[in-house]
Amino acid sequence: MEDTYRHKGLRRQLIADLRAKGITDEQVLAAMEELPRHLFLDKTFEEWAYQDKAFPIGNNQTISQPHTVAFMSALLKVEKRMKVLEVGTGSGYQAAVLAKLGARVYTMERHKELQQTAKRVLENIGLGLVRTFYRDGYKGLAEYAPFDRIIVTAGAPAVPDALRQQLAIGGIMVIPVGETEQQMFRIQRIAVEEFQEEVIGSFKFVPFVEGTN
Repeated sequence: MEDTYRHKGLRRQLIADLRAKGITDEQVLAAMEELPRHLFLDKTFEEWAYQDKAFPIGNNQTISQPHTVAFMSALLKVEKRMKVLEVGTGSGYQAAVLAKLGARVYTMERHKELQQTAKRVLENIGLGLVRTFYRDGYKGLAEYAPFDRIIVTAGAPAVPDALRQQLAIGGIMVIPVGETEQQMFRIQRIAVEEFQEEVIGSFKFVPFVEGTN
């Protein structure tokens, strides 16, 4: 697949829709306008890639709807050269947005097939510096910690302690928490044993599952 003028026009319309829905972070919007979302989807869904909808990507996983990606990315407040851990690579689209924001991205996926596909897509669009791992997201990536930012793209029943401990002091984690419906938590590490939490909106994600598949 290629990135045509039509695709770019559809992206511009998507960005206008996201602005209308309250997304105000211009850096996030610019990154998403630049990224060809259709390349992260099966060709079956190419025609609808720029609708504000989630789509299946295999292994009972989905690519999040663009509004959710924009919302979570804006909550993270990513700055250039920050070290960012993403738990739940999925299609690789969220990792690509973070990379476009200038982050040094480490992304984990528990499904080997998805991890390999995302790695290939990221390399094909010139984002091969994103580091992808086939690992259990509940354990994080201790050997690369601490992280300035952590983003979890699946609904966790509770915040894994390993991820809390891998967050740098002053760092921010964005994670949806809940069983059937999730509340979006933004957690900032204030000191070694002090965390500040705020809840910002309700969402629905695929479950955050322990282990690898």
